[in-house]
Amino acid sequence: MDTESTYSGYSYYSSHSKKSHRQGERNRERHKSPRSKDGRGSEKAVTIQAPTGEPLLGNDTTRTEEVQDDNWGETTTAITGTSEHSISQEDIARISKDLEDSVGLDCKRYLGLTVAAALGLLVFLTPIAFILLPPILWRDELEPCGTICEGLFLSVAFKLLILLIGTWALFFRKQRADLPRVFVFRALLLVLIFLFVVSYWLFYGVRILDSRDRNYQGIVQYAVSLVDALLFIHYLAIVLLELRQLQPVFSLQVVRSTDGESRFYSAGHLSIQRAALVVLENYYKDFTIYNPNLLTASKFRAAKHMAGLKVYNVDGPSNNAAGQSRAMIAAAARRRDSSHNELYYEEAEHERRVKKRRARLVVAVEEAFIHIQRLQAEEQQKAPGEVMDPREAAQAIFPSMARALQKYLRTTRQQHYHSMESILQHLAFCITHSMTPKAFLERYLGAGPTLQYDKERWLSTQWRLVSDEAVTNGLRDGLIFVLKCLDFGLVVSVKKIPFLVLSEEFVDPKSHKFVLRLQSETSV
Repeated sequence: MDTESTYSGYSYYSSHSKKSHRQGERNRERHKSPRSKDGRGSEKAVTIQAPTGEPLLGNDTTRTEEVQDDNWGETTTAITGTSEHSISQEDIARISKDLEDSVGLDCKRYLGLTVAAALGLLVFLTPIAFILLPPILWRDELEPCGTICEGLFLSVAFKLLILLIGTWALFFRKQRADLPRVFVFRALLLVLIFLFVVSYWLFYGVRILDSRDRNYQGIVQYAVSLVDALLFIHYLAIVLLELRQLQPVFSLQVVRSTDGESRFYSAGHLSIQRAALVVLENYYKDFTIYNPNLLTASKFRAAKHMAGLKVYNVDGPSNNAAGQSRAMIAAAARRRDSSHNELYYEEAEHERRVKKRRARLVVAVEEAFIHIQRLQAEEQQKAPGEVMDPREAAQAIFPSMARALQKYLRTTRQQHYHSMESILQHLAFCITHSMTPKAFLERYLGAGPTLQYDKERWLSTQWRLVSDEAVTNGLRDGLIFVLKCLDFGLVVSVKKIPFLVLSEEFVDPKSHKFVLRLQSETSV
């Protein structure tokens, strides 16, 4: 029975209960243009040809997924090589801006590396110059040094070799990320080394070059003292850059803003920007990959409920839009009591569909791997030149499981993370190493960490650090900063690890002994 109610001169009722309006909606949809059909009629968009590695499964909207039955793909193609995607001009402008930013970051990176390399070259050439300049400029005036100087030469050579290896291991490592500010301790060490070398050069120029000192043994010992001081500075760099941050002092709670997934990490004395770098490095291996398609279900459900309400003005155009808004709110309030039932049945139906298609996928993959075992048994009897390689075997059995895998990935909304090429490579990898069907399916039955997928599927490569304090400041208790990318953010809360008091309690070993006394008399 159709339900109607009137509020402030308006009559509203559910569109699902009126057949005439449903037929009218169908007629209007039939006469719509193709541009308005996809919901992007007001946007300026261009179409680009995707490369071969595009996803095997098209990016359908959630609305299409909801109305599909279990036999939707009986007349569709299971494997496709190319696809077309539409992107707006805003996306193209954002991509061009990211390219410009990356060029600036590369210049900054190479500038810092050039400065560090030049300073390192100055440091290593300075002791050698201290030793070689006097024999070149006033060789005849120098006093003979003999065996003592030769031993000092050997000492300087080995110390410089050790310093060279330590500097290469500590400073000349591949940069993990581009930070917004300089690393304070690293910059202070570079300034300290520069001032130290300059001061040694000034002393050398005034006391040795100008006076043409003839004590060559003293000059060599002066160079040895420079090398010893550089070794101590290198030890200081190890303490400040590596050892200081090893002891856990703070606990970092990282929460993803879209789905609320969270992790906890321990950190030492770090600056805000370096703590953000630690968070991002752990994010790519610990958090499941971000899937925006899983978040569209609730939005589609809310839009469907509001679209089910139709408001008609029965008193003419004299009334304003305020009464219409009140009518919509009142209708939504009446339907709110039954919305949880719809949510329950929708989730139950989705779980049933996922389990059904998962079972079909498991059976299809097991049958395909049984076929592989049969082929391997046949290939053992063939000549060596006729044996198929793992790639050919994967291409031979993939069509038998392609449709079941396609349906499952579309149901779980993972189709845009797996291309046909990546699936074939994973299948060939499993065949090469004699893995079971369960090992092959582990990647597709559930979402994995971000590093498991190709970089073009990550949707998060450039991040922005948002903080109320300077990013070069150290961590403190109660600090909150946010790491934002294009579609979501990571909210990081800093808590200090409490001071723990651990006491010792001694237990006497004799306290565990007991005596068992038995009665000598027994009842007859």
